[in-house]
Amino acid sequence: MLIKAVVAADLLAVILLAGCSRGVKEEAAEPATPVQVARATRGSIQHTITANAILFPLNQANVTSKISAPVRKIFVNRGDHVKQGQLLATLESRDLGAAAQESKELYDQAQAAYQTTTGATVLEDKTKAIADARAAQQALDATRKVYESRLNLFHEGALARKLVDDAQVAMVQAQSQYDTAQRHLESFQQVSERQQVKSAEAQLAAAQAHYQSAEAQLSYAEIHSPINGIVSDRPVYPGEMANSGSPIISVVDISQVVARANIPVKEAGAIQAGRPATISEPDVNISGRVTVVSPAVDPNTTTIEVWVQAVNTGERLKPGSTVQVSINAETVNDAVLIPPAALLSSDEGGEKVMVVEADSLAHERRIEVGIRQPDEVQILSGVKEGDQVITFGGLGLEDKAKVTIEQQSQGEAPEKSAEGETAKPDAKGTGEQP
Repeated sequence: MLIKAVVAADLLAVILLAGCSRGVKEEAAEPATPVQVARATRGSIQHTITANAILFPLNQANVTSKISAPVRKIFVNRGDHVKQGQLLATLESRDLGAAAQESKELYDQAQAAYQTTTGATVLEDKTKAIADARAAQQALDATRKVYESRLNLFHEGALARKLVDDAQVAMVQAQSQYDTAQRHLESFQQVSERQQVKSAEAQLAAAQAHYQSAEAQLSYAEIHSPINGIVSDRPVYPGEMANSGSPIISVVDISQVVARANIPVKEAGAIQAGRPATISEPDVNISGRVTVVSPAVDPNTTTIEVWVQAVNTGERLKPGSTVQVSINAETVNDAVLIPPAALLSSDEGGEKVMVVEADSLAHERRIEVGIRQPDEVQILSGVKEGDQVITFGGLGLEDKAKVTIEQQSQGEAPEKSAEGETAKPDAKGTGEQP
C-alpha cells in the first residue's frame, strides 16, 4: 500500500509539472506585438483642394474687319507684343476716301445754307412781311380819310354820289390788302420763320450724319488692337481679301492667366472668391487667387467651374496647357492632428485607429475624420491631444491586444509631441515622452 501511495504521488507530481509546462508554453506563444506610434498633436491645418485645370488668357480678341476690302499692309507678325490702339494692318480704301470727301463737301454746303437761312433769308422775309403790312395799313388809312371827306361833302350837297362810291370801293380794296398782309405777317412769325430754320437744321444734320458715316467707313480700313497682348494668329496676308466679320489678327493677353477647373460640388462648397491658390505645372509654380466660383452646377459632370487667376511672370505659362490648381479653401486652427498612416478601415464601416494606453494594450477607437492632407489628418472625434496612435503594425490587431512600442527605424522622421518637440527615446527605447 505504501508503494502504491508513493507511485500515485509521483504521477500527480508529473501531471502537475506537465500542466505548468503547457501554461508556460501558452504564455510564451502570445508575445506582445511590436508597433510604432505617434502622438496626436494640436495645431492648424489647411483645407487644400487640388484639381486639374486648363489655362486661358486673361483677355483675348479676334480682330475682324467691318468692311470687305483687300489687305494693303500688315505691320505685325505672330509673337509680336502689341499695345491697345496700335495699328496692326490697313485695307485698300481709296474709294472710301473719295466718298468721305464728297460727303464733306455736301456737309459744308449744308452749313452754308443753314447760315444763309438763319442769318439772311429769314430776316429778309420777316422784314418784307412787316413792311408790306405797314404799307397796307397806311394805304387803308389814306383811303378811309378820302372816303370820309367825300361822304361829308356829299351830305353838304357839294359832291356827286359817284365820287363817294368810288372812294368807298378804294377803301374796301385797301382793307382787303391790309388784312392779307397782316395775315401773312402773323403766319410768317408763327410758322414760316420756325419751319424755315427747322428745315435748314434738318438738312445740315442729314449732311453731317452722311459725312460721319463716310468717315467711319474710311476708318474701318485701319485695323487697331483693342487690347494689350501678343499676336497669336495672323491668317491673312497682303493682297488677300479681308471679308467683313472674318478674323484678320488674333491678340491674347497672357500677362495674367486664368486656370479653369471643374471641382466636385461637395468640395467646391468650401471655396469662396478671393481665397489664395497656386497654379502648378512641371518646374513652374505661381501664386494666385480664386476669382470666380460658378453659381451653377454642370449637369453633365456634376461639378462647379472655379477660376484661379495669377500673374504670369515671364509669360512662362501658355494658354491651352493642362495645369494643377491647389486652392486653400480654409484654415482650421486648434485641430487634433495625426499622421495618415494611423488610419485603418473599420469592420463596421468608416475608419478607426488603434491607441496605445498606459496598460500597453491597443484599444480600438472609431473616429470621424475632417480635413485630409498628405502628411496629417484632422480628427473630429475619437482621439484627443496626446493619445498615442499606432502608425505601423496596427493592421490586423485585435482590440486590447498586447503591444510593445518600438523605436522608429533609421531614416524615419521622429514623431512630435503634443507640445511640438521631438520625442526622445527613453531608456527602454520606446520613444515615449518621460
